[in-house]
Amino acid sequence: MSLLGSLIGLALTLFMLLLIARLIIDWIGVLGDTPPALRKARDVVHRLTEPVIAPVRRVLKPIRLGGVQIDLAFTVVFIAVLVLRAIAFSL
Repeated sequence: MSLLGSLIGLALTLFMLLLIARLIIDWIGVLGDTPPALRKARDVVHRLTEPVIAPVRRVLKPIRLGGVQIDLAFTVVFIAVLVLRAIAFSL
């Protein structure tokens, strides 16, 4: 395994952890009242992940199912990170 592949894999792992944190924080916000500290964490996580998710969202619009919208951009980015991480660690 090369050093470059390991570094890219590590960066992708950290980004994947940010995506998981975004998912958990967003669900906590949906399920109940969000404490101020969690709102600050949400702002930080969104600021770090939105530059990657927003371009995908412009191409892949959210799907509306009744009164609910499903954002497929997050799922596509998460799967892409998983695939790219596997490729990077195999270099």
